Amino acid sequence: MSRVYLYHQQCTQIWSSLRASSSPLSLSTSSLSSPSLPLYFSPPWLSLSLNHCAKRSRGGVDMGTTELGPSDLRHVESMSHTPSGAGKINKLNAVILGESLASEENDLVMPSPGFSQSALISSQEQYEKMYKKSVEDPAGFWSEIASEFYWEEKWNPNEVCKENIDVTNGRVNIEWFKGAKTNICYNAVDRNISAGNGDKVAIYWEGNEPGQDGQLTFAQLLDRVCQLANYLKQVGVKKGDAVIIYLPMLMELPIAMLACARIGAVHSVVFAGFSAESLAQRIIDCKPKIVITCNAVRRGPKVIFLKDIVDSALTESAKNNVSVDICLTYENPSAMKREETKWQDGRDVWWQDVVPNFPTKCDIEWVDAEDPLFLLYTSGSTGKPKGVLHTTGGYMIYTATTFKYAFDYKPSDIYWCTADCGWITGHSYVTYGPLVNGASVLVFEGAPNYPDAGRCWDIVDKYKVTIFYTAPTLVRSLMREGDEFVKRYSRKSLRVLGSVGEPINPSAWRWFFNVVGDSRCPISDTWWQTETGGFMILPIPGAWPQKPGSATFPFFGVQPAIVDEKGKEIEGECSGYLCIKKSWPGAFRTLYGDHERYETTYFKPFAGYYFTGDGCSRDKDGYYWLTGRVDDVINVSGHRIGTAEVESALVSHPQCAEAAVVGVEHEVKGQGIYAFVTLVEGVPYSEELRKSLTLTVRNQIGAFAAPDKIHWAPGLPKTRSGKIMRRILRKIASRQLNELGDTSTLADPGVVDQLIALADC
Repeated sequence: MSRVYLYHQQCTQIWSSLRASSSPLSLSTSSLSSPSLPLYFSPPWLSLSLNHCAKRSRGGVDMGTTELGPSDLRHVESMSHTPSGAGKINKLNAVILGESLASEENDLVMPSPGFSQSALISSQEQYEKMYKKSVEDPAGFWSEIASEFYWEEKWNPNEVCKENIDVTNGRVNIEWFKGAKTNICYNAVDRNISAGNGDKVAIYWEGNEPGQDGQLTFAQLLDRVCQLANYLKQVGVKKGDAVIIYLPMLMELPIAMLACARIGAVHSVVFAGFSAESLAQRIIDCKPKIVITCNAVRRGPKVIFLKDIVDSALTESAKNNVSVDICLTYENPSAMKREETKWQDGRDVWWQDVVPNFPTKCDIEWVDAEDPLFLLYTSGSTGKPKGVLHTTGGYMIYTATTFKYAFDYKPSDIYWCTADCGWITGHSYVTYGPLVNGASVLVFEGAPNYPDAGRCWDIVDKYKVTIFYTAPTLVRSLMREGDEFVKRYSRKSLRVLGSVGEPINPSAWRWFFNVVGDSRCPISDTWWQTETGGFMILPIPGAWPQKPGSATFPFFGVQPAIVDEKGKEIEGECSGYLCIKKSWPGAFRTLYGDHERYETTYFKPFAGYYFTGDGCSRDKDGYYWLTGRVDDVINVSGHRIGTAEVESALVSHPQCAEAAVVGVEHEVKGQGIYAFVTLVEGVPYSEELRKSLTLTVRNQIGAFAAPDKIHWAPGLPKTRSGKIMRRILRKIASRQLNELGDTSTLADPGVVDQLIALADC
């Protein structure tokens, strides 16, 4: 574990002294260091070096000592230790929540005392105490948390966790709470009703068009879940059977997930944007008893004919000897009329014709903690999707606990995650994690920029959203549209922001913090994966200062390690491959039908560790910085350069709205850096701007990281969830235009032709 000790009590005393003073003052460094601990145990954010501060400043600004008066007391200053142990306060780039973070000169964003006082984890000291227990006594730590949930049968306290993640010791195996019986649907719905929250809104739904909305209380949600569960049972779906769900973000999507979980069926949600070929691959692999879909959906002004895609996928799967007898289809009249929907009698069934006729009571299927809950397919380097398998008990505990602390959840919160349930974020942090906590969740069917770029903030004001969790891609996209769309709305209800999906570059972080959050909302910048099930490294709001762009510190029970190419763990300030030393309850258990691939991909690269596939840096203060996928690292003349690092430098340019970087073959350097750049609205392309962008990278990273080619991009090829399809960018950069592959999942397939047309500009 890194030396990260932020002593909240000491800080509070210092803070009180500062506020009590009415005259300029200076502090001795000895007052910031515990007399009973070595000097290096001083809070690292209070001892950032002068060299670090000077490096982060601009224009050679003097970072020396300063006198503080009453007007300065709302800013935090850092002590730099001197050999004598005494000195004056050194200017530190830091602000308190509530102050504007207008400049990249600010290194730290401090939690406001008011936020920390009411936070679930109010200090670094409290975090350290809990973290220490979680790694020294994981069985005791997680058993105590698990006891807060409902279990039909309890676990053996002597067998809470069994694991082997070292391939040299035999088969990789992870088990948590095996033998205990529970049901995640019961914990997410019934348990909340039993607690007296039946009339609390469980799901708010906002449709594609403004004014389309709906809601379900927990009691109403239970009725709807039971009706679908009873239908599934009648058509022969039983415990362990697979169910494919290919739905847009209607309320019926989480209803379908919960209905499967209630009867012990294994759901596999497929993002309703994948092509027929991709859907067919998943059907062939998991052989579902039923496919659940809807006839069509509107996303922005565009209609997507989902039923047609399913029809094609079922035809393709039948050619591979996998037939599905039932296609349950929800009629979505706002997108397509029933009579216009293509239909196959004997297979296709309208949801509205059958499901509402079933009883609103359905018995629970109690399942073992290690019984499968869901399959979620993720991209693989071989082209064949990987069926990530998550089980029930550990996943339930982990997602609920990470949600609770990552967002400082309070029962009065209105929570909105913009992710689709077709991705892991929608499983863990739209459906299961929030509902198990009894949260009111917002489900949004539409596009975040439709009918204009203010839609998100209109929704925030409409529902009084308090927690807003989204992707850096969306942040940068809305940032490109300008502040006006944000500032026309109040957003006063917001108290916590969140980021997910990829490293967020500091300039986007600052805009998110300054403009969207009015410089008062902490940002929970989460790092995790489909495979991890829940958050792994993240800032816990109120507990410690944030550095824009850093995921900060590990969650409870997570033991990160940074290793070199030989698998040797590196201590202190370093860069390398991010691994995890021990299992955690939310970890995936295997790849469906391919345990060998599971071991080869995740556990063989560095024996004794789970290999995340991500690069990572840890700074001298112990903060973790994700640098992107290792396969997104470009080797230029022996220099390993993370694509995220170059992208962050480009986006820091005031005229760059978004950037995506890929590697291409280079005759001399081995690999070259190829950058696709989207400019701020209204900025024209020019060679001068190209040179300016290149110079920005040279100045921030070094000449070795300067792009070899800057390719103007009116837009980037993204899925409807906002993920940039780098595979397509690599093919365009390499001029392998006949190998672009399937582009049907893109939000705007036309952007590919635009990029090709601009290739030589």
